[in-house]
Order: sequence, then C-alpha cells, then structure tokens
Amino acid sequence: MTDTPSGLPPEESAGLPPIAVEDTIGSPPSGGQTLKFDTTLRPSSFLGLSLKNGLLNLITLTLWRFWGKTEVRRRVWQGIRLNGDAFEYTGRGVELFIGFLLALLVLGLPFLLIIFAVQFAGPMYAGLIILPLYLFIFWLSGFGVFTAYRYMASRTTWRGIRFELGGSATGFGFKYLGIMFLNGITLGWYAPAGERQLAESLWSALSFGNRRFRFYAAKSEREGVYGAFALGWFGTIVPYFLFIIIAVVIAVATGAGASTASNTPPMPQMAMMGIIYAVMLCLAPLILLIWAPYQAAILRSITAGVGVDGASFKLNVKAIALWWLIVTNLFFLLITLGFLMPWVQARTARFLVERLTSTGEARVDEALQTGRGPGSGEGLADAFGFSLI
Repeated sequence: MTDTPSGLPPEESAGLPPIAVEDTIGSPPSGGQTLKFDTTLRPSSFLGLSLKNGLLNLITLTLWRFWGKTEVRRRVWQGIRLNGDAFEYTGRGVELFIGFLLALLVLGLPFLLIIFAVQFAGPMYAGLIILPLYLFIFWLSGFGVFTAYRYMASRTTWRGIRFELGGSATGFGFKYLGIMFLNGITLGWYAPAGERQLAESLWSALSFGNRRFRFYAAKSEREGVYGAFALGWFGTIVPYFLFIIIAVVIAVATGAGASTASNTPPMPQMAMMGIIYAVMLCLAPLILLIWAPYQAAILRSITAGVGVDGASFKLNVKAIALWWLIVTNLFFLLITLGFLMPWVQARTARFLVERLTSTGEARVDEALQTGRGPGSGEGLADAFGFSLI
C-alpha cells in the first residue's frame, strides 16, 4: 500500500493489489476467513525482464513501456498471494496506450488554447489566463490519479472476482486540488491530514465484486504521524542551508561571477553546475533519512485505517528499513539509467507484502462478480509521472 508524491498512500507507488473487502450493506461478519498474505516474488527473476523492457523502450522511443508495464504487473500480481491464492492482473498494453493517446488530447488542447489566448490578449492578461491553467493542471492530476486506481482495480482479480473502484473522478480531482491548496498555505503541514483524506476517498469507494471496503479514519489517526512529519520538516532545514553554503563556496572558488563579467568560456559555470548536482546527490540520502520516519508512519497509519468485516490490518514497516529500500532502489535505478525499474518494483512489492498482516475475519467467499470497468488505461496519471507500478 503506498503514497505517491502527489498525496497518495506511498503503498500505492508499489502497485499492490487491493487487500480487503466488506459487505455492501455492512452486516456483521459471520463464518469469515482470517486473511493471510504471502509472496513468491523473487526480484532476481525480473532482471531479464528489466533488460528486455529497457532495450525495447530504447528501440521504440519508450512506446513499449505500456506493454512492458503490463507484463511487470502481471508477474507481480501472480507473486502476491492471499490465503494461498494469487492475484491476477488482466490489463492489456493496448489499453494503457489508448489511455495515453486520450491524455495527450486532454492535455494538449488546453495548452494550445492558452497559447493562442495569450498571443491575442497580450502580456497584460497573461497572468489571468495562465492561473486557471495551473488550477486545471492540479485538478487534472487528481483526476488522473483516481482513473489510474479505477483502471488497476478493474483489472485485478482474486479467485476469479474482480475489484472495482466507485465514486467520482471529478470529485476526487477537486478534493486533490483543495488539499494541494491547503498544503501550500500551511507550508506543507496539512500533508498528513490530506494524505489520509485522499486514502479514505479511494479505499472507501473500492469493492471486491459486490462487497465494499471501509476506511476508518479514527483507527488511522491512532498511528501518530505529525511528530515524524515535524522531524522531517524541521530536519530538512539543515541540509537545505548546508546546500546553500556549499553552493556559495563553490561559486566563489570557481569565480563564476568574474567569468560571466569577462565573457570567458562557460566552463567554470558548467563545472559549478556539475559540482552542485553532485552535492545534491550526496545530500539526497540524508534528506530521505530525515523523512523516513514520516514515510513509515503514514504507511502504517493508512494501513491501520483499512478494514473488512471484523478484520483489521497492520503494516510492520520501520523507518530505517524503508529508508534503505528507497536509497538502494534509487541507486540501482541511477546507475542502470532506469533499466532495473521492474526489479525495483518487484523488490518493493515483496518488502511490503512480507510486512503486511491481518487480524480478525472477513467473508471474502460471499463476493459476487460485477462489471469489467473502463476500457482504457491510466493515461493522465502516466502523463503526470504517477504510476503505482
């Protein structure tokens, strides 16, 4: 279960299938099952697929990614088991490709209209025209997150029964926009509450066949997150000022200002930029370490809020273990230029499933099949760089 840079639970960024269900009418549980999760995922088995997808993406100028992503999901889903039965992913690459084409149309048309409007209206009205565009982009990113979840839910089955995400993508987009606004005016301090609210909107609208999930905010809030968030927020100040000091020292040492004034070749500036990026890369593990307690806490908090009949869930993830997973994943992605993405995704999925437990019982055997869901994939989410897996 995950959070997306965009306010979503970071377990979603691992692309795990839905985990729990509840009766549509919410009647008390009887004759249910204890839910037990396990995994047969071996990240090493994804190395060949990583090489194949990477090479085909180069040859096809990244167009292969839709089919490559589908194959990764199919294998990951097969490696995650609930009560001994594997999940199944039934999506197709062509559906993701169609969704991408639709996203190009949805995003491209407003940008063209804005460009023409600015040209005709003149620079005086540019701000009035561009501001609605920014609001539209934030709303559209939330819309895209919801449709990505809806598509993935409809293409995920367990014991032959399909998941389905109800609710409104439009409404979720406005909620996402509002939370982003509150994050801005509170300098980010609304983020923990916002992540829980977005998680509640998604989990409460999810169903397994004709049976509904529930998200209990009170249970989620029992897992404190603001202490860890404060540590991350204030702790980030240290590497931030450290970066500024190093950048100033480098600028003085390389004589960047004098070089610009004398019109000398731009090598000092290029060297300085290279050093600055290297410093940022070195500081990244420190910043990730500072935020690791919050990332682990919000994962535990959101997992605790998900319920099914008499069953509840716990994600036993610790800050240092999560930090090491993230840092090593980023390291291998960096040195392989992204080729190992399937390996990283399988590794992350295994990490989360191995730490996911459930207590109580759920009546999953009573679920009945529903409709297939949308016919196209998560093009908007792909366009904004958001992907569960």
